[in-house]
Amino acid sequence: MRRHVSVPSAPPWGARRRHWRATSFASLDFETTGLDYDHDAVVSFGVVPVRSGRVSVAGSVYQLVTPAVDSSARSMTIHEILPKDLLEAPPLEEARETLRSCLEGRFLLTWYAEVELAFLRRTFGGSRRTWIRRTVDVRQLAISLERAHQDVRFTLSATAERYGVPAENPHVALDDALVTAELFLVLATKLEERGFGRTSSFLRLTRG
Repeated sequence: MRRHVSVPSAPPWGARRRHWRATSFASLDFETTGLDYDHDAVVSFGVVPVRSGRVSVAGSVYQLVTPAVDSSARSMTIHEILPKDLLEAPPLEEARETLRSCLEGRFLLTWYAEVELAFLRRTFGGSRRTWIRRTVDVRQLAISLERAHQDVRFTLSATAERYGVPAENPHVALDDALVTAELFLVLATKLEERGFGRTSSFLRLTRG
Protein backbone atom coordinates (compact mmCIF):
# COMPACT_ATOMS: atom_id res chain seq x y z
CA MET A 1 0.00 0.00 0.00
CA ARG A 2 1.29 3.44 -0.84
CA ARG A 3 1.78 6.24 1.60
CA HIS A 4 -1.14 7.24 3.77
CA VAL A 5 -3.18 10.31 2.89
CA SER A 6 -4.71 12.68 5.39
CA VAL A 7 -7.62 11.60 7.56
CA PRO A 8 -11.08 12.73 6.34
CA SER A 9 -12.17 15.79 8.27
CA ALA A 10 -14.01 15.09 11.52
CA PRO A 11 -17.27 16.78 12.50
CA PRO A 12 -16.90 20.08 14.39
CA TRP A 13 -16.17 19.51 18.06
CA GLY A 14 -19.48 21.04 19.12
CA ALA A 15 -21.41 18.54 16.99
CA ARG A 16 -21.00 15.85 19.63
CA ARG A 17 -23.17 17.93 21.98
CA ARG A 18 -26.08 17.84 19.54
CA HIS A 19 -29.03 15.50 19.87
CA TRP A 20 -28.34 12.38 17.82
CA ARG A 21 -31.25 13.14 15.50
CA ALA A 22 -29.55 16.43 14.57
CA THR A 23 -26.25 14.71 13.77
CA SER A 24 -24.89 13.42 10.48
CA PHE A 25 -23.52 9.85 10.47
CA ALA A 26 -22.00 7.49 7.93
CA SER A 27 -22.59 3.80 8.53
CA LEU A 28 -19.53 1.91 7.27
CA ASP A 29 -18.75 -1.74 6.63
CA PHE A 30 -15.61 -3.27 5.16
CA GLU A 31 -15.17 -6.71 3.68
CA THR A 32 -11.51 -7.71 3.71
CA THR A 33 -9.06 -10.37 2.58
CA GLY A 34 -8.72 -11.47 6.21
CA LEU A 35 -8.41 -10.10 9.73
CA ASP A 36 -4.66 -9.68 10.02
CA TYR A 37 -4.69 -5.91 10.46
CA ASP A 38 -1.03 -5.56 9.45
CA HIS A 39 -1.24 -7.72 6.33
CA ASP A 40 -4.77 -7.97 4.96
CA ALA A 41 -6.59 -5.44 2.81
CA VAL A 42 -10.01 -4.04 1.97
CA VAL A 43 -11.87 -5.85 -0.82
CA SER A 44 -15.13 -3.87 -0.67
CA PHE A 45 -16.85 -1.19 1.36
CA GLY A 46 -20.39 0.03 1.83
CA VAL A 47 -21.43 3.40 3.28
CA VAL A 48 -24.95 4.46 4.18
CA PRO A 49 -25.65 8.04 5.36
CA VAL A 50 -27.90 8.72 8.35
CA ARG A 51 -29.25 12.26 8.54
CA SER A 52 -31.91 13.82 10.78
CA GLY A 53 -32.65 10.45 12.33
CA ARG A 54 -33.29 8.79 8.97
CA VAL A 55 -31.39 6.40 6.72
CA SER A 56 -30.60 7.91 3.32
CA VAL A 57 -30.59 4.90 1.01
CA ALA A 58 -30.30 7.17 -2.02
CA GLY A 59 -26.95 8.43 -0.77
CA SER A 60 -25.49 4.96 -0.23
CA VAL A 61 -22.20 3.91 -1.84
CA TYR A 62 -20.90 0.41 -2.60
CA GLN A 63 -17.41 -0.10 -3.98
CA LEU A 64 -15.36 -3.18 -4.88
CA VAL A 65 -11.62 -2.75 -4.43
CA THR A 66 -8.70 -4.64 -5.94
CA PRO A 67 -6.73 -5.62 -2.80
CA ALA A 68 -2.97 -5.58 -2.50
CA VAL A 69 -3.07 -9.17 -1.22
CA ASP A 70 -5.28 -12.10 -2.16
CA SER A 71 -8.27 -13.03 -0.05
CA SER A 72 -7.88 -16.09 2.12
CA ALA A 73 -10.05 -19.07 1.22
CA ARG A 74 -12.02 -18.54 4.42
CA SER A 75 -12.66 -14.87 3.63
CA MET A 76 -13.88 -15.68 0.13
CA THR A 77 -16.24 -18.24 1.61
CA ILE A 78 -17.66 -15.53 3.88
CA HIS A 79 -17.96 -12.52 1.56
CA GLU A 80 -18.18 -14.51 -1.72
CA ILE A 81 -16.12 -11.93 -3.63
CA LEU A 82 -13.99 -13.89 -6.11
CA PRO A 83 -10.97 -12.67 -8.12
CA LYS A 84 -13.11 -12.56 -11.29
CA ASP A 85 -15.44 -10.07 -9.55
CA LEU A 86 -12.56 -7.64 -9.11
CA LEU A 87 -11.25 -7.50 -12.68
CA GLU A 88 -12.49 -3.95 -13.19
CA ALA A 89 -12.32 -2.77 -9.57
CA PRO A 90 -9.96 0.11 -8.76
CA PRO A 91 -7.07 -0.24 -6.31
CA LEU A 92 -7.48 1.29 -2.88
CA GLU A 93 -5.36 4.29 -3.82
CA GLU A 94 -8.19 5.32 -6.16
CA ALA A 95 -11.19 3.96 -4.28
CA ARG A 96 -10.28 5.68 -1.03
CA GLU A 97 -11.13 9.08 -2.51
CA THR A 98 -14.71 7.83 -2.90
CA LEU A 99 -14.59 6.63 0.69
CA ARG A 100 -13.15 9.94 1.85
CA SER A 101 -16.04 11.90 0.38
CA CYS A 102 -18.50 9.61 2.20
CA LEU A 103 -16.84 10.16 5.58
CA GLU A 104 -16.00 13.87 5.44
CA GLY A 105 -17.52 15.77 8.35
CA ARG A 106 -19.53 12.81 9.67
CA PHE A 107 -19.52 10.61 12.71
CA LEU A 108 -19.12 6.91 11.94
CA LEU A 109 -21.44 4.02 12.69
CA THR A 110 -19.87 0.56 12.72
CA TRP A 111 -20.57 -2.93 13.95
CA TYR A 112 -17.60 -4.06 16.05
CA ALA A 113 -15.57 -0.92 15.50
CA GLU A 114 -12.17 -2.54 16.02
CA VAL A 115 -12.22 -3.99 12.50
CA GLU A 116 -13.26 -0.81 10.69
CA LEU A 117 -10.89 1.36 12.74
CA ALA A 118 -7.94 -0.90 11.93
CA PHE A 119 -8.55 -0.72 8.19
CA LEU A 120 -9.36 3.00 8.27
CA ARG A 121 -5.97 3.57 9.84
CA ARG A 122 -4.37 1.46 7.11
CA THR A 123 -6.23 3.45 4.47
CA PHE A 124 -5.91 7.03 5.74
CA GLY A 125 -3.52 7.00 8.66
CA GLY A 126 -4.35 8.65 11.95
CA SER A 127 -4.19 7.22 15.44
CA ARG A 128 -6.74 4.89 16.97
CA ARG A 129 -7.76 7.77 19.26
CA THR A 130 -8.37 10.00 16.24
CA TRP A 131 -10.87 7.53 14.83
CA ILE A 132 -12.51 6.30 18.02
CA ARG A 133 -13.42 9.87 18.99
CA ARG A 134 -15.77 10.06 15.99
CA THR A 135 -17.07 6.47 16.00
CA VAL A 136 -20.23 4.95 17.45
CA ASP A 137 -19.97 1.17 17.80
CA VAL A 138 -23.55 -0.02 17.35
CA ARG A 139 -22.66 -3.38 18.85
CA GLN A 140 -21.68 -1.59 22.06
CA LEU A 141 -25.02 0.21 22.06
CA ALA A 142 -26.80 -3.15 21.96
CA ILE A 143 -24.63 -4.51 24.77
CA SER A 144 -25.32 -1.41 26.87
CA LEU A 145 -29.05 -1.45 26.19
CA GLU A 146 -29.32 -5.11 27.15
CA ARG A 147 -26.85 -4.74 30.01
CA ALA A 148 -25.03 -7.76 28.66
CA HIS A 149 -21.51 -8.87 29.56
CA GLN A 150 -18.82 -7.69 27.15
CA ASP A 151 -17.82 -11.28 26.42
CA VAL A 152 -21.29 -12.24 25.16
CA ARG A 153 -21.16 -12.86 21.40
CA PHE A 154 -23.33 -10.29 19.63
CA THR A 155 -23.50 -10.85 15.87
CA LEU A 156 -25.03 -8.30 13.53
CA SER A 157 -27.52 -10.73 12.00
CA ALA A 158 -28.73 -12.15 15.32
CA THR A 159 -29.03 -8.72 16.92
CA ALA A 160 -30.87 -7.33 13.90
CA GLU A 161 -33.33 -10.23 14.02
CA ARG A 162 -33.88 -9.62 17.73
CA TYR A 163 -34.93 -6.03 17.03
CA GLY A 164 -36.93 -6.73 13.89
CA VAL A 165 -34.40 -5.27 11.42
CA PRO A 166 -34.26 -7.27 8.16
CA ALA A 167 -30.84 -8.60 7.11
CA GLU A 168 -31.05 -10.21 3.69
CA ASN A 169 -27.42 -10.40 2.52
CA PRO A 170 -24.98 -10.84 5.43
CA HIS A 171 -21.34 -10.08 4.63
CA VAL A 172 -22.21 -7.90 1.67
CA ALA A 173 -20.68 -4.59 2.71
CA LEU A 174 -23.56 -2.37 1.61
CA ASP A 175 -26.20 -4.58 3.21
CA ASP A 176 -24.26 -4.81 6.48
CA ALA A 177 -23.82 -1.03 6.50
CA LEU A 178 -27.55 -0.61 5.91
CA VAL A 179 -28.48 -3.07 8.67
CA THR A 180 -26.05 -1.32 11.04
CA ALA A 181 -27.66 2.04 10.21
CA GLU A 182 -31.20 0.78 10.71
CA LEU A 183 -30.28 -1.02 13.91
CA PHE A 184 -28.65 2.16 15.18
CA LEU A 185 -31.94 4.04 14.77
CA VAL A 186 -33.78 1.38 16.80
CA LEU A 187 -31.18 1.23 19.57
CA ALA A 188 -30.68 5.00 19.73
CA THR A 189 -34.42 5.52 20.14
CA LYS A 190 -34.53 3.02 23.00
CA LEU A 191 -31.43 4.48 24.65
CA GLU A 192 -32.91 7.97 24.34
CA GLU A 193 -35.68 6.81 26.66
CA ARG A 194 -32.97 6.12 29.23
CA GLY A 195 -31.49 9.59 28.94
CA PHE A 196 -28.91 8.99 26.20
CA GLY A 197 -29.93 11.69 23.79
CA ARG A 198 -26.74 13.40 22.75
CA THR A 199 -24.26 12.04 20.28
CA SER A 200 -21.59 12.35 22.97
CA SER A 201 -23.41 9.77 25.11
CA PHE A 202 -23.17 7.19 22.33
CA LEU A 203 -19.50 7.98 21.80
CA ARG A 204 -18.89 7.40 25.51
CA LEU A 205 -20.69 4.06 25.37
CA THR A 206 -18.42 3.05 22.49
CA ARG A 207 -15.34 3.81 24.56
CA GLY A 208 -16.76 1.72 27.42
